[in-house]
Amino acid sequence: MTSPARYPRMASLKSAAEFRRHISTLPIPMEFDDAVETGPSAPLAQPFPWLSENVPSRNWIGRQIGNRFCVLPMEGWDGAADGKPSELTLRRWRRFGQSGAKLIWGGEAVAVRPDGRANPNQLVFLEQNKSSIASLRATLLEEHKARFGTTDDLLVGLQLTHSGRFSCPNVKKRREPLILYHHPILDARVGISPDYPCMTDAEIAVLVEDFTTAARHAADIGFDFVDIKHCHGYLGHEFLSSVNRPGRYGGCFENRTRFLREVVSRIRSEAPSLEIGVRLSAFDMLPFRMGEEGHGVPESYTGLYPYAFGADPSDPLQVDLEEAIRFLKLLQDLDIRLVCITAGSPYYTPHIQRPAIFPPSDGYLPPEDPLLGVARQISITAQLKNSFPQMTFVGSGYSYLQEWLPHVAQYNVRNGNVDFVGLGRLILPYPDFAADVLAGTPLRTKSICRTFSDCTTGPRNGLVSGCFPLDPFYKSLPDAEVLRQRKRAKAQAGK
Repeated sequence: MTSPARYPRMASLKSAAEFRRHISTLPIPMEFDDAVETGPSAPLAQPFPWLSENVPSRNWIGRQIGNRFCVLPMEGWDGAADGKPSELTLRRWRRFGQSGAKLIWGGEAVAVRPDGRANPNQLVFLEQNKSSIASLRATLLEEHKARFGTTDDLLVGLQLTHSGRFSCPNVKKRREPLILYHHPILDARVGISPDYPCMTDAEIAVLVEDFTTAARHAADIGFDFVDIKHCHGYLGHEFLSSVNRPGRYGGCFENRTRFLREVVSRIRSEAPSLEIGVRLSAFDMLPFRMGEEGHGVPESYTGLYPYAFGADPSDPLQVDLEEAIRFLKLLQDLDIRLVCITAGSPYYTPHIQRPAIFPPSDGYLPPEDPLLGVARQISITAQLKNSFPQMTFVGSGYSYLQEWLPHVAQYNVRNGNVDFVGLGRLILPYPDFAADVLAGTPLRTKSICRTFSDCTTGPRNGLVSGCFPLDPFYKSLPDAEVLRQRKRAKAQAGK
């Protein structure tokens, strides 16, 4: 495989002048502040007003979210076979509480039923798992209060999901997909035959009940909101591209958003105190694959390609936000004001979803400067925020920025381009990154995520999820040696 060094690494950009000079070469502009402010008046330290004046039954009237950092939801690979959290899961949530971020967007992607798991160790929100999932929230709150003195300004949610065509609930590496339509490219990747059955409208109605039940459980144990996940190629996201599906849940935009509307209606009826958010892949592209030299190349496809929500059907490598804007207008009409913007899918367009200089073991080398992927997400989030200023936006894709993350984050929050800056994989090796930025403490450079992608390579090889290169705890686990051996074997095979 070709070396990834064709693009400058972020750690090599030592000064603001060097960073600005490199950004100037990108086709998408990106701005940043030369100096990061600290203290109560700093942009990233500003509280965010959280008002629900039109819905008096909800819990957060007049309260504030304490700062502008958000922990993004991640898919864990370390739960128990029955869908309960393990000690490793508790450790991760304990560290979320220590992070200093005042918005916890799920922390975890939790399947609403067993067949919706993306891996056999993902959490499942069943009745018998309520108390153990409640312990995650309780642990996070305890740690946060112990370090920061209060949880009154902390908003904690849970992401609810069904993995759809990427479901792998029972045996690692054995897909058991549930699909809404036959996809001309992705079916082959998941091993779906032309006669494989699609979910029926009646089965979707049952799924609506499952999401509602999970949301009611979340409300019962004290979560402030749930995220009805519509991103990354999972089932909620697949609804949005079901243009060729017949019946009530496919074809026109109204039908493709019917699932969301039905889930929201049921949650509002059965758990009226619960806020609702949506994490949205606002744009997508034609799937990519590994090319001859190891770099990602788009799949071959002729004719219109309507299967990428947020892309131009006549040129599916170009973003078209028309339907994403319609979707956000729908959220606004449904009184959903929490939205987290992301892109694409880790399964077929990881370079636009999770920019990295080093791909996971089964991935391709970046086909573009990963910094361009960051700039694209930031720019599109700003466009959408400008169109919906009353909605609360969380941005994604920032981890690749490394030492420059606070500088770019501050600029975008200060200028109203985004309300909260999301932290995902960076949190794994450096949980208190946000706290250090807000306190003006020098960053621990040896703990900053360098996008080695071992947090993905490990699970793809059947291991637990964690930062094996930088977190001493994971570095000491037996899984770390297994991972090193498998990466070494792959590298030897690729020579």
